[in-house]
Amino acid sequence: MPMPRWWTQINKRVFNPLELKRGTRPVLVHTGRVSGTTYRTPLDAHAVSGGYVFILVYGSESDWARNVLASGRARLQIDEREIELSDPRLLGEDEAEKLLPGAVSRPPRFLRISEYLYMACPDN
Repeated sequence: MPMPRWWTQINKRVFNPLELKRGTRPVLVHTGRVSGTTYRTPLDAHAVSGGYVFILVYGSESDWARNVLASGRARLQIDEREIELSDPRLLGEDEAEKLLPGAVSRPPRFLRISEYLYMACPDN
């Protein structure tokens, strides 16, 4: 079981706006699957061969993950660069472990995170 769902609301309303204001983390720009609204979600993005891997702290049912899976694309803003991402697919822990570089810190075992999201990048 990933992080509790109620924590997502706290993150969305308190911590995400603070992180966006600080401007130090990668930001995933995605479109709402129902509203069509553009959202900006600060996330850890891990560069891997051919794309990026995101740790699904709230599981694949998180709004941002569902939006990306539904649209099939997103943009990733890192520093001054904007990177087009496509072809999202869910990864299990074993598959993600093979892709992630050794320097990437893994989520603590007690969180029991077992889902990851891979997105392809033509420039990576």
